Amino acid sequence: MSNRPIACTLDPAALASRRDTLLPGVIARAYSAELLPEGARWRFQPSSDHMLGLATMIDAERRCCPFLRFEIVAEADNGPVWLEVTGPVGTRAFLERLQVATNRPR
Repeated sequence: MSNRPIACTLDPAALASRRDTLLPGVIARAYSAELLPEGARWRFQPSSDHMLGLATMIDAERRCCPFLRFEIVAEADNGPVWLEVTGPVGTRAFLERLQVATNRPR
């Protein structure tokens, strides 16, 4: 992974206008969250809407937060869907600030 800065490249107006479809809006729909050493993981209900929302969000976030690494896991037997977001040192603190800003569980 390159030494990219741990910061979003969107200006505040662009971030505000797209907030619901970017990481803050998506994690607001998670029903649980846990911190990882290099990031965080969120659990979602197993639905097609969540899967499509995750894919759309990841596509957008890869352009404005290129330091993030995304992994989606869909459990067998229509189990929960997990989103894991990690990155270089400092990513966990960045994600913790997002959780606080969205008032989500940790």
